[in-house]
Amino acid sequence: MTAKAQATSSPGTDAPITAETVAYIDIGTNSARLMVVRFATDHSWTVLSMQKETVRLGEGEFGDVRQLQPAAMERAANVCARFADLARAHGADRFVTVATAATREARNAGEFVRLMRETAGLDVRVVSGREEARLIYLGLLSRVNVDGRALVIDIGGGSTEVAVGGAGGADVVESISLGAIRLTTEGPPPDADGRYSAADYETFKHRVRLTSQHTLRDVGRPEAAAYGTSGTAVNLAGVAARLLHERTPGRDEPLTRKDLRAVAKRLRALTAGERRAVPGLSPARADIIVAGAAILDTLMEDLGIDTITALDDCGLREGLLLDDLARAGQHEVKHGAGVRERSVLQLARSTSFDEPHARQVTRLALELFDSARAAGIHRLGPAERELLEYAALLHDIGTFLSYTRHHQHTYYLIRNSDLVGFDQEEIAIMAATAYFHRKALPAPRFEAFAGLSGRSRKVVRRLGAFLRLAEYLDRGHAGAIAHARLRREAGSLLLELQPAGDWSLEEWAIERRRDSLEKAFGYPLGVIAVPLLDESPARSAGA
Repeated sequence: MTAKAQATSSPGTDAPITAETVAYIDIGTNSARLMVVRFATDHSWTVLSMQKETVRLGEGEFGDVRQLQPAAMERAANVCARFADLARAHGADRFVTVATAATREARNAGEFVRLMRETAGLDVRVVSGREEARLIYLGLLSRVNVDGRALVIDIGGGSTEVAVGGAGGADVVESISLGAIRLTTEGPPPDADGRYSAADYETFKHRVRLTSQHTLRDVGRPEAAAYGTSGTAVNLAGVAARLLHERTPGRDEPLTRKDLRAVAKRLRALTAGERRAVPGLSPARADIIVAGAAILDTLMEDLGIDTITALDDCGLREGLLLDDLARAGQHEVKHGAGVRERSVLQLARSTSFDEPHARQVTRLALELFDSARAAGIHRLGPAERELLEYAALLHDIGTFLSYTRHHQHTYYLIRNSDLVGFDQEEIAIMAATAYFHRKALPAPRFEAFAGLSGRSRKVVRRLGAFLRLAEYLDRGHAGAIAHARLRREAGSLLLELQPAGDWSLEEWAIERRRDSLEKAFGYPLGVIAVPLLDESPARSAGA
């Protein structure tokens, strides 16, 4: 397990993964990117290195040429050779290398692939535009907890990828044969100082609109959260934050269409030298940023997007990793767990937790939650239910350090782990819920409870009660209770159980902790056992 913010993730598959170190290389039209990842056998991984270099592989290719230029190929191959040396120094024993628009559209793509093999020792896989869009969406899932629908726009040097989907993957993937370098090359040239007129910018937009007609028709106007995963989006959002709002941009920076147009107007009116000095704009991107802005501006307008969130270090490279893991697990990523569950399982499995017990407690806790809601005992909804599910999965991971005070160790591990897809308040609720699954009830004297907001305290009190009871119902770690539900009855709370075997340990645990359970739920507690179908009646306890 690692605590670095960008260093961990998990595939969400139960297939065993052999410990190894893998290098993922994305060779784009403008930049080459490297990510070196060390996998463990417990489904977790650690990022050892992330690198990016501007290579301009597509320089001089577009228009009528359609040939990768010798200097550009040599430049890209040399950068990738350095990437490969760095990866091998980190112990990489496998490489996954892909090339995108500049290579797939070049007549001499085979020559570049051979040069990469000879110079860098890398076998390059050239991917289609739609495959690139699919992988980019997977990269989005490595960073974002998609709740509902999401749309991603990735403006590269030679093409722009658009994908729409949900938490399981993209179901619409499209590629537009127009990127920042290509549009700069094929569009109206700047004046001698590098400025573009308003008419030039509109010409750029008209070209984008003509080229993207098919994509816009297929994508429609989805009701989806919009994300930009390219350097173009990140740079434009950074410039807007600094110039228009006088603040430092965040790692996930929102960009409105209004701000984008204001930034584009200011950038196109600057000389090339002035653009290179603009705060928030990479100097290496100064000559292509106006065309990039025109692409993003047009797509946001035509897709009905008012605000897009620019994500740094999120894209094809990260998608390659998730896709690689899915291939190793021999199933589609869309059938795997979401980003939040993957991060929870990564943490749990890094501690060698008792997974059958954790899943049994989780199942029972959710049955108690659902039945209590149906009975009008609480009004918590799906968001809190999800947090209960993950707190239950993690509730015993502290035994990895010591069984004594393991609830405290569990709290520390959850609170200080970088669980992907959760905000800090959600992590605090899960940690506190797990903390109070045994011994004392939630109270302000405990640090785990004192630091919560008023609403979060109410949530933890309720979720902690369900988790505490579910833990007692698997006291023997043997799955003795098949089902459990709560219902109101004459001013008390009735716990109805369906035993699957000898449940004497569970009965003992309930009786021993009856006072704390009644205090946690706020009702006198009765317990009744009913038979499973086709089984003889089970005994009752303590009504």
